[in-house]
Amino acid sequence: MKYFKNCKTAEELKKEYRKLAMKLHPDIVGGDGEEFKAMQAEFEKLWERLKNVHSNAQGETYTAKQETAETPHEFIHIINVLISLQGVEVEICGKWIWVSGNTKEHKEVLKQLGFKFAYKKKAWYYHKDKFRKKSHEELTMDDIRDMFGSQRYEQKKEEEKKLQAAI
Repeated sequence: MKYFKNCKTAEELKKEYRKLAMKLHPDIVGGDGEEFKAMQAEFEKLWERLKNVHSNAQGETYTAKQETAETPHEFIHIINVLISLQGVEVEICGKWIWVSGNTKEHKEVLKQLGFKFAYKKKAWYYHKDKFRKKSHEELTMDDIRDMFGSQRYEQKKEEEKKLQAAI
């Protein structure tokens, strides 16, 4: 394994994929198409092994009782589209992808990807598997981050870092 050596859960794998996609995608300054394809192939292979292994915010690892319906191709497609959207912040919380920021102009794209809008959180979310809330308590984004952990990405900051590195 060249790209995902330290990934032990589906969340870690997704976070690392997002980070590498921002670095290697051919549409990003300094990206390499062949290396990006190799990274995608490694992601797909590792996904089959880790897709049901998760961790909570405390770092405890567990195997899900119900197998995920999400495929590596779906996740790859979503991240590749999100990379191209300007002014959005992407956050991976557990098995969920949250998109906030300047989403109004990207509303139709997000809908086509299967995202739904959480009005109270003012953010779009994507979750492939069936989900049944176990309480009537309303969770804030901070509650969700505390429960499942979080990794945030902002398109603009990542691009600025790439431009500075290229100079």
